[in-house]
Amino acid sequence: MKVVLTQKLHDAGMNVLEGKVDIKIINTGKPQAMFPDLADADGLIIRIGSIGRETMAAAKRLKVIGRPGIGVDNVDVAAATESGIPVVIAPGANTRSVAEHALALILATSKDILNSDRKTRAGDFNARYACKSFELAGKVLGLVGYGNIGKELARLCTAIGMKVIVHDPFINPGSIVQGYQYVNRLDQVLRNADFVSLHVPLTEKTRNMIGERELGMMKSSAVLINCARGGVIDENALLTALKNNRLHGAGLDVFSSEPVAADNPWKDLDNVIVTPHMAGQAREAAARASIMTAEGVLAVLNGEKWPHVADKKAYDHPVWKDRP
Repeated sequence: MKVVLTQKLHDAGMNVLEGKVDIKIINTGKPQAMFPDLADADGLIIRIGSIGRETMAAAKRLKVIGRPGIGVDNVDVAAATESGIPVVIAPGANTRSVAEHALALILATSKDILNSDRKTRAGDFNARYACKSFELAGKVLGLVGYGNIGKELARLCTAIGMKVIVHDPFINPGSIVQGYQYVNRLDQVLRNADFVSLHVPLTEKTRNMIGERELGMMKSSAVLINCARGGVIDENALLTALKNNRLHGAGLDVFSSEPVAADNPWKDLDNVIVTPHMAGQAREAAARASIMTAEGVLAVLNGEKWPHVADKKAYDHPVWKDRP
C-alpha cells in the first residue's frame, strides 16, 4: 500500500509508517501538483495545502486521509464522507502546546517584549523608560471558544492571577469551571476583556467573525490573540485597527493566507507579534500528533474503524459494510 505525505511528519510518526507502507513525500499541497502521485495512493497525510472533491475523485484508490491536528478546513470532509473515506485527526495532541503559545503571546504583548528586544539590540537602553509594559494580575481573559485548548489556557491564565470570561454557544454554561464567568453574547467578551483569545474552528459561520464592527467594540487597551485559524479574523480590518492604535496590540500565529510572504503587511507594525503557525508544533505535540495520525491511517488501511475521525458517518458507506 502507498501513502502520500504532502510534507514529512515528525520522526516519531515516520517511524510508525516506515516498513508498513510505501511512503511518498511530495512537498507540495497544491491540488494539481498532487494528481500524479495520488493516482495510485491508498492513503494521504496532508500537512500543507488542501484536498477537495475533484482531487479525491481522481484518486481512485484513496481509502483514508490523515490530518496531524484537529483542524480540517483544508479537507472537504463532506466529499470524503460521501466516498467512505475517513479523515483521521489527532484530537488533544497539541492542546498544551497551543495553550502555552497563546499564553506566550499574552505575556510578550503585555511586556512589550518584541520592541524592547529590538531597541536593546540596537543599543537604545533608554527604551526601558518608553516600555509599554503592564501587569496581568486582575486583567480579564476573554475566551471565544471553550474547547480543550481554551480550557487549558484559562487554567494557565488563572494561575497568574487573571480573570476569565467565556463565550461558546455550543457548551452547557454549567460546565465551565467555577470562578469563570459565562456570557451569552460575543460582544460581552469583546467589550469587557483585556485579552480576547480565539479558539474556534474555521467554518462559514466563524469566517471573519472578528471584523471592523467587533474590533470597534474592544477596549483601546485590549489585545487580540489568534492561535486558531486565520480566516476567523478580517485581517484588513485588524490591520487598520492596529495602524490607528485602536487596539494595544495583537498576537497572531495563523493567517488567512499561508505561508505569509516576505512583504506581508504585518512586518512594519510594532504592535503585533506574528509567528509562523507554530503553536501546535512544540516537539512533544508534534510527536503525539504524528503518531496518532500515522497509527490511525494504518488502522483504516487495515480495515479498522479508527475512532478519531472528523466524521464517523464515513463508516456508513457501503465500502465499510462487511468490516468490523
